[in-house]
Amino acid sequence: MDLATLKALKPSEYEEAADGYRATSEMASSAKDAIDNRICAGIRNQLDGETAKAALRELQEVSKDFHYIQTECALASTALNGFAFDMAAAKRKLEAVLEDAKAAGCTVGADGSVTYPAGGKEVDGKVPEGGTMPPGTSPTDPTSASLERSAANIHPNPNFGKAQDFANRIGDALQEAAEADTKWAPKLRALKADDDLAVSNRDWTDAKSDMDGVRGAGKSYLDSLPHPPKDGSPKDNATWWKSLTDEQRSDYLAVHPDSVGALDGLPATVRDQANRTVLDETRAKAQLDYDAWLKDHPEPPRYQDHINMHTGMKQGKEELAAWEEWEEARKNAHKSLDGMDAIQKRFDATGKRGLPEAYLLGFSTEGDGRAIIANGNPDTADHQAVYVPGTTSELGNIEGNINRMVNVWHEADAKAGGKSVSTITWLGYDAPDSVWKDAPFPNYAYDGAPKFNHFLDGLEASHSGDSEPHRTVISHSYGSTLVGAAAQTGHLNADDVIFAGSPGVRVSSADEMDVPKGHVWNEEADGDPVPNLGRWGHGGDRFIIPSDSEFGANQMTTDTEGHSGYWDETSHGPSQSLLNQALVVVGKGDSVPLKPPPDPWAHVK
Repeated sequence: MDLATLKALKPSEYEEAADGYRATSEMASSAKDAIDNRICAGIRNQLDGETAKAALRELQEVSKDFHYIQTECALASTALNGFAFDMAAAKRKLEAVLEDAKAAGCTVGADGSVTYPAGGKEVDGKVPEGGTMPPGTSPTDPTSASLERSAANIHPNPNFGKAQDFANRIGDALQEAAEADTKWAPKLRALKADDDLAVSNRDWTDAKSDMDGVRGAGKSYLDSLPHPPKDGSPKDNATWWKSLTDEQRSDYLAVHPDSVGALDGLPATVRDQANRTVLDETRAKAQLDYDAWLKDHPEPPRYQDHINMHTGMKQGKEELAAWEEWEEARKNAHKSLDGMDAIQKRFDATGKRGLPEAYLLGFSTEGDGRAIIANGNPDTADHQAVYVPGTTSELGNIEGNINRMVNVWHEADAKAGGKSVSTITWLGYDAPDSVWKDAPFPNYAYDGAPKFNHFLDGLEASHSGDSEPHRTVISHSYGSTLVGAAAQTGHLNADDVIFAGSPGVRVSSADEMDVPKGHVWNEEADGDPVPNLGRWGHGGDRFIIPSDSEFGANQMTTDTEGHSGYWDETSHGPSQSLLNQALVVVGKGDSVPLKPPPDPWAHVK
């Protein structure tokens, strides 16, 4: 980097280029949304057959292309802004020293040398001559700096010391610019896609590498942006996001999608965009890791002939223990992919039976995994329902919990009288892994309760509808324990609460659930053993649970059986258990048929 190049460089031109890449990213995002939420959704809602399926497959590939373009162009925009920021800082330093040198009567040469005039007290009748100071850089170690100061102080021409300082400052500015150029050049060159139209897993892992590279190189620029409040409330988060310019939002999204996607209070569209990037990058790596696992663990023979011990004759096949062990390990290696595939499956269901677009409001593979998926935009919905699943729930088996809220959406939408509905699956906590070993302990509930309250407050902070939404919390099994803990330890920001198959909720009365009187609902189906597990505990002592009359909940009728059927649909339509939940979700609880509380002593009579 030489003086002429830095003087001529215009950071604004790189900022303009960044604006162009950002605009391209936004156009790609709009195109992707149009394909996913209008074109594909319309096909699913109105067409069927092999031609429609083939069209959907092709369109989904185009959607992937646009998502990749969106991600990479956003990174290119951020990288250019970061480069312009670094170069502008170096150029400001150069311009400042050139002004200072001019004011001191010094002349700066094309090579960065500084010529200083004669000056100082006469020596032997002559004023000390001027001279030229070659370009340099400021000493970094104390000894060199001290020697340089001493030389300047003893020189008879005071302009010598000034010129030395100017030359060092020029050298510093040029060195800073050269380091920025060296740092950014490979990062910008890396932002290059393959020359095909297929977005592979390698492409997405490369995008993650690009993101890490831009984030590292752009630390100075990114640190200059307003940061989200540390441990901020959802309202604080919302205020921070609104304070940013469009460019700052884009840059923060480009390199910190995991942070943005996790911030309660931000718009659902923003969190969805961030989390989908994290999802695609994470899934790509998981698939490559799984492929590597398969390569390192080839499938052993599955069967061997079964020999009848009495006759010595072959009698069918028997499965080998080695294969069973391999299959168990394979399933475990694929577990996170199962969950991510289930989320993508929900994305790909948009439009079926009028199902609205999905929003990924949270995603992480931490521990057993986290995911928050909304059917319809909660920020504009008149009715919101948030579902908390129970024991054994994790990312790997989230499909069933997603489908439960899809079913609630269909029935609630049908009963909403034209009002909009958003139903949300909230797997934002570490659920117990075992009914017997883990579920009896409340720590899972109390650890997750603050996060749940934070999320509900975030729905309020990000809502942009004309009026306040009606919000219902639905919980199943141990999820109800978490919801009770949330009401007990904080404020449950809800209007109605529904429990299904609850073993107990950490409070002994519906009046303690932070909702208006008469707005706590409970379902206990025939053959569901979990309420009695909670009612009688593990030591025989009786505890009050939502199914008991003393608790004070409205006992809704159920027509399903067992612990997991509360969201079942039948060949004739929704089950009564499902329909009752939908009626509460749309504010029509008065229409729900009720039944007397079950007899807590029935099992001992």
